[in-house]
Amino acid sequence: MALELIEIGKTVAGQPHITDVSLRLERGSLNVLLGPTLSGKTSLMRLMAGLDKPTGGKLMMEGRDLTGVPVRRRNVAMVYQQFINYPTLSVYENIASPLKVAGTDKKTIDRKVQEAAELLRLTPMLERKPLELSGGQQQRTAIARALVKGAELVLLDEPLANLDYKLREELRAELPRIFRESGAVFVYATTEPSEALLLGGKTAALHEGRVTQFGPTAEVYRQPRDLTTARAFSDPPLNVVRVQKRDGRVCSPDGLLDFAAAQGLADLPDGTYSLGFRPHHLHIDAPHADAVSVTASVAVSEITGSESFVHVDFGAERWVAIWHGVHELPVDSEVEVWIDPARVFVFGLDERLIVAPTRAEAA
Repeated sequence: MALELIEIGKTVAGQPHITDVSLRLERGSLNVLLGPTLSGKTSLMRLMAGLDKPTGGKLMMEGRDLTGVPVRRRNVAMVYQQFINYPTLSVYENIASPLKVAGTDKKTIDRKVQEAAELLRLTPMLERKPLELSGGQQQRTAIARALVKGAELVLLDEPLANLDYKLREELRAELPRIFRESGAVFVYATTEPSEALLLGGKTAALHEGRVTQFGPTAEVYRQPRDLTTARAFSDPPLNVVRVQKRDGRVCSPDGLLDFAAAQGLADLPDGTYSLGFRPHHLHIDAPHADAVSVTASVAVSEITGSESFVHVDFGAERWVAIWHGVHELPVDSEVEVWIDPARVFVFGLDERLIVAPTRAEAA
């Protein structure tokens, strides 16, 4: 079984929300929609669910044309970031509700509810009403209800965003196994590249309603097709600088960056390129032996706990370095930062990827 989107589009008041999206999502697969807010993730999920009708293209499931078929006539389950539960029913009754509607026998209902409750740490709360639960517990109830339904298509729109860190990590580890065993098509929307990597499966990177790349998650991360995809798969933001290669050297237009072309840059013809490198590959201490140093100005330091995000200005560019440990650098102070040419992506004037990092651990 597969869910197939064929050149799906959605236009609202003359404005394109989704443009020419073609995807094939296999049975038992986990498919991540990755992109920033307003990139089209929720709009695309609503089209998959049948909550909205596309203005172009087709949606197929096992050879059946579902284009325009309303959600009530599809076997779909959906979980939103904002949890939705029946306030007058207990947690047990909320989880069991789709099974009761389907006419499932009581023994099977009880078994499935207990299994889902145990997985989602809800067993002690089964007799409570939703309003007696915390926000995280209510979200877990909504997820459990979707999992027991046995739907062909399960859509999860940032479902873990309201949960505490420990539970998020536990569920991220468990969900891929659940997805594989269920045999359904799972689609999981997130703004977080780290969450996509933890979940694995396949990832579709979205930008302004278009899918810029779709494939195995690690492959999309390590080999982004273009600069837009690379930006979507970097948090904090990807560091970028425009450079020119000439006579064996790589230089920024202002001359602040100037080094001998090496690694993947050495074989490029002379011309203008964009270099992209992730924040954990912009070093403030302990650089690699082949790294190139430049001087930048500190804009702000963000201490996140075990790491510090150091934002620096380099010419007209704002870069971010992830520095392990707690570091608070004075604003406007000068700092030496290091770039390893073996860890950079090289993009052409059309922003298509030309060279991926050559160092094995670069991604």
